[in-house]
Amino acid sequence: MSVLDAITTRRSIREYTSASVDSRQLEVLLNAALQSPSAHNDQPWHFTVVRSREIMDDISAEASRVYGRDLGDIFYAAPVAIFISYEADSNWGFLDSGIAVENIALAATGLGLGSVILGYPLYAFKGHRGPDFEQLLEFPKGYRFAIAIAIGHPARTKSAHESKPEKVTYLGE
Repeated sequence: MSVLDAITTRRSIREYTSASVDSRQLEVLLNAALQSPSAHNDQPWHFTVVRSREIMDDISAEASRVYGRDLGDIFYAAPVAIFISYEADSNWGFLDSGIAVENIALAATGLGLGSVILGYPLYAFKGHRGPDFEQLLEFPKGYRFAIAIAIGHPARTKSAHESKPEKVTYLGE
């Protein structure tokens, strides 16, 4: 699959089969993340791969508590989640982490996997248990949560959303 095909066919998947993501596939996804561009090539990120349903359920529950309403399973029963943390003193680490998570999402599409990029876990890190989760997920010292992505085999396919060309402005010739 070409990169452009992956871009046009990638969808946010919120329903997965029970099939696991194998180690080879995870290696490909993490390599795609590690190959991401970053400001000054600082590579200020760290990737934590979670296959534990217990950890994902705990983070979901804490995110709901801090958010103030039940968010349900914010990982959508995916068999794997990758948490991206970044150096807290990095000026561009948050942005660089966003680039890396998109590389993971596109690589997942190329492998026939589904994914959904997740912001809701942030609430678990905002609460009083945030430092506990940072330790549980083995974030390096001085790193903070940026974003996460759930990955698995899609239970169903989704059609493309309509693009909005009115969101583009051209200036000059």
